[in-house]
Amino acid sequence: MGVANQTSISDFLLLGFSQQPEQQPLLFGLFLAVYLVTVLGNLLIILAISSDPHLHTPMYFFLANLSFTDTCFSCTIIPKVLLNIHTQHYTISHTGCLVQMFFFMELTILDDFLLAVMAYDRYMAICLPLHYTTIMGPQRCLLLVTASWLSSHLLAFSLSLLMSHFSFCASHAIPHFFCDLLPLLKLACSDTRIFQVTMLTEAVPSGLIPLTCVLVSYAHIIHTVLRIPSPGGKHKVFSTCGSHLTVVTLFYGTLFLVYFQPSSSYSADTGMAASVVYTMVTPMLNPFIYSLRNRHMKGALCRFFGWGKYSTQ
Repeated sequence: MGVANQTSISDFLLLGFSQQPEQQPLLFGLFLAVYLVTVLGNLLIILAISSDPHLHTPMYFFLANLSFTDTCFSCTIIPKVLLNIHTQHYTISHTGCLVQMFFFMELTILDDFLLAVMAYDRYMAICLPLHYTTIMGPQRCLLLVTASWLSSHLLAFSLSLLMSHFSFCASHAIPHFFCDLLPLLKLACSDTRIFQVTMLTEAVPSGLIPLTCVLVSYAHIIHTVLRIPSPGGKHKVFSTCGSHLTVVTLFYGTLFLVYFQPSSSYSADTGMAASVVYTMVTPMLNPFIYSLRNRHMKGALCRFFGWGKYSTQ
């Protein structure tokens, strides 16, 4: 395409929710409620875990990191959505768009890694309980989290760097509510073959390997649980793992619906609907899933607020 048909633009238009003007007040109230619940819920989990010595274990250390990631995730997406709806001004600068895309990718990949690490932790606790305290020591846990942060940063940065060199066509309207990868890719006039190869290559360490780790870990866990003779013992283990499996199903299910398909077959409507789930719904549900189904978390929250004694026996 010739230079005349390309433009160096300074702003993008985020058109995700702009075409339903009569629904703007409802959407603003709904997203504001989701944002407040997400941030407050995840911060409560972090405070409860950090303040209660009973929860200074690998499982809750990883959960605190997941809650922190979800808080950052929501702060990357929802405030801009609320601002756009409130002001009816749907623009975002070229630099702001790339920065949002970078943090979105980094935190999404980090979620992938943390969910895999949490599955590995459950595998060690259930399948190899005698070696658990030796293997999952503080240094090993810190190493796993640090490696997850560094890896997600490098993987997201490489794609963001490639995207920053793209030229974009005259149409700079993004049919989405944030700067997602695939909608931006569709607006590029540059040759995107290297970017798409890089994206597919990175899908292996950022998506397939963590998911494989989760599936293998839970295959071993289920095999071990089925050998437990006591029905009460089986129920206890499945209850412990059920929360994590719920989050994994929601998160990976919607991600696969959007990203594990050819970019040419990407649907803006499907992408937006799935994006609402993994950018807003899943981070909001995590505090409820992990606290309401976990008596140790409920006990820690009661002690944190001074609501009397709460037995964890």
